[in-house]
Amino acid sequence: MANNASLRGGEKNVQDWINLVCGVLLFVSPWALGFSGDPMAARTAWIGGVIIFFMGLVALMQFAEWEEWVALIVGALVIVAPWVLGFAAIHAAMWSCVVLGVIVGLSSISEIWAVHHPAAIAGR
Repeated sequence: MANNASLRGGEKNVQDWINLVCGVLLFVSPWALGFSGDPMAARTAWIGGVIIFFMGLVALMQFAEWEEWVALIVGALVIVAPWVLGFAAIHAAMWSCVVLGVIVGLSSISEIWAVHHPAAIAGR
């Protein structure tokens, strides 16, 4: 599948918007939820949020399947980050990473599945 953009047509999928919003929410979560004082938790949210936002933005402009794979991988990394990087005790940081990471992951999986099963989508 050289060009997966042709499988989507011209529509902008809701999954791209979900990833875009989740990226913004993850980026602002250190300030909104009060864990900006912990450098590891805050940096994880900021970096993860920027990458997820950027992948959603790029996918809205010109879809390519790799963007969804990057968002899926970053979403998975954000989910495990609280335990791997040692900030699981900061509940606000842990829950924001886990919840937003799961949403991004499910959204990306949904769009990857839709690219590989266009007949199932067309038969709605």
